[in-house]
Amino acid sequence: MTDKQINGWRVEPGALRIALRFDDFKSAFAFMQATAELAESMNHHPEWSNVYNLVEITLTTHDAGNALTDKDYALAAAIVELPAFKRATLEGS
Repeated sequence: MTDKQINGWRVEPGALRIALRFDDFKSAFAFMQATAELAESMNHHPEWSNVYNLVEITLTTHDAGNALTDKDYALAAAIVELPAFKRATLEGS
């Protein structure tokens, strides 16, 4: 794993990863809903998990053999512009 980051996203072999902590479950879920709508509009969907107020996201392009592509970077850039993202705290940073 590398320690390189882009807007809080960890750049790892074949993936971008981020972990975000919100004030509560409702805030985390609202962020996930906004992200889901964005991902659907871009036709590129994250791998993610949610436990209470923590959301962990992995972006990779399965069609490209689980490699990083422009789709991953574009979705990551769009996610960081969401108002809910700006209210979250980066975990592990």
